[in-house]
Amino acid sequence: MRASQLYAPTLRQMPAEAETKGHKLLLRAGFIRKAAGGIYTYLPLAWRTIKKIEQIIREEMDAAGGQEIAMPIIQPAELWRESGRWDVYGAEMMRLTDRHDREFSLGPTHEEMVTALIRDEVRSYKQLPLLLYQIQNKYRDEIRPRFGLMRGREFIMKDLYSFDKDVDGMNTSYQKMFDAYTKIFTRCGLKFRPVEADNGAIGGGHSHEFTVLAESGESNIACCTKCSYAASDEKAELKPLTAADEELLPVDKIATPGAHTIELLADYLKIPVEKTIKAVAFADEADGRLILAFVRGDHEVNETKLLNATGALHLVMADDDAIKAAGGCPGFMSPIGIDGAKAVVVVDATVANMKNAVTGANEVDFHYKNVTPSRDFPAFCQIADIRLVKEGDACPKCGAPLTLTRGIEAGQVFALGTKYSEKLNARFLDETGKEKPFQMGCYGIGVGRTMQAAIEQNGDENGIVWPRAIAPFEVAVVPINGKDEQQLSFAQKIYDELKTAGIDALLDDRPERAGVKFKDCDLIGYPLRITVSPKGIENGEVEVKVRKTGEIFVFAADAYLTEVQNLLREL
Repeated sequence: MRASQLYAPTLRQMPAEAETKGHKLLLRAGFIRKAAGGIYTYLPLAWRTIKKIEQIIREEMDAAGGQEIAMPIIQPAELWRESGRWDVYGAEMMRLTDRHDREFSLGPTHEEMVTALIRDEVRSYKQLPLLLYQIQNKYRDEIRPRFGLMRGREFIMKDLYSFDKDVDGMNTSYQKMFDAYTKIFTRCGLKFRPVEADNGAIGGGHSHEFTVLAESGESNIACCTKCSYAASDEKAELKPLTAADEELLPVDKIATPGAHTIELLADYLKIPVEKTIKAVAFADEADGRLILAFVRGDHEVNETKLLNATGALHLVMADDDAIKAAGGCPGFMSPIGIDGAKAVVVVDATVANMKNAVTGANEVDFHYKNVTPSRDFPAFCQIADIRLVKEGDACPKCGAPLTLTRGIEAGQVFALGTKYSEKLNARFLDETGKEKPFQMGCYGIGVGRTMQAAIEQNGDENGIVWPRAIAPFEVAVVPINGKDEQQLSFAQKIYDELKTAGIDALLDDRPERAGVKFKDCDLIGYPLRITVSPKGIENGEVEVKVRKTGEIFVFAADAYLTEVQNLLREL
């Protein structure tokens, strides 16, 4: 490919709309262009990288026994009603109606579609296991599309679905995909961690996220400083903290004028925040239930854990009228005095261990002190781990301190069990002739997200720094003067030799100044740049710059190819 023919409209100014490093560089380097909020056109450079990522995915999926198919993007509402998700999936589902008033959705995921396919086609255990995958566009109406390809409304995704006869088989398929994902992200040249994760709207059993480590990531990851434990902050298990042994005192109602926040309360009473109990009030958007969560004053509520503990579908902040109707008082709340018939009350396991704590009295400007929840809280309170992990918390596996880092979820593997096969009545006959539901798993990779994650992790102040395996071109050959026939001829010779050796090369034959072409090379992120100059031609040499390190090498023109191949192997 000649740069003069390549459609790569680079920008000199930083796009105002872009929020993260990767988003900015994708726009500046001419990889994508915005069509609407969360919807992008992939330009030639991006598409070359996308295809390379897809090829790596296909090779590893096929090696693990996957078979590629293509399912419809438009999905009938009937299937989603069978699974029970049509009415509860939420506003993210893009719905449409055809001319006959039949309801459909643009596929946000394909569990229903693939389960129906296998339900109608597979009858015997002898046909199992099955691993079917596709790479196609998905659609989710994000309430706030942002960060470029990180959170869009239209995106490219690889999803594989496994069907097995029993739990052991499902776990085997799960491990195959876990291993395949490890190979995929390793081959893409990314630093990543597989972390325990919550299944979210997909449902099912255990799950792991494959998280690309990057400061701009939306995911918080808790990693043990000693063992291999790692989990998303939504999933991280926390052992209840125990309180110091002390004499239990009788509950005392005290005036606390204006102390409607934990900070004001602790300051007014001159006590540590750790001796207070904080209340957070939610409502389940699906059924309007009032859900009251109580954590220690220095802790935060983990909404995902709270969802799992209560079976709620989506939490929103509760309004004051609902709180008051249940006997609560905003800013001065505790389970003491709450009507258990009008609210679901969940108390964090650490709070349940507290002694002589301070909590609200459900009356303006009043609190209770010397509250011991195990003695004083109503019996209807549900005890659960609902707090959010923080730096220094103990690892649930070995007890060592946890550290928090940020990352980008690029892939996730789920063990679904029979969640969808039961609901859609997808069954097979086992060895004894008995009908059983399929044991399923699902496994997704965000292809465009992986591309941007690579930039978030590897970009610098000059532009993109591509891992060689997914760079749009591996080597750019740049004659200093694109109008000089001798330089162009020498550059063409090098380009042809690189192509013959199987190296994906670009010849920058544009009649631009050398500085402009060098800046574009750095911005676009070609792993190697070979510079052709009059002095080099005279001396029979070529200059090679490594984008990642900035190192510059000078090689003899008759020996450069082996050196270039060696450099590429290291990238």
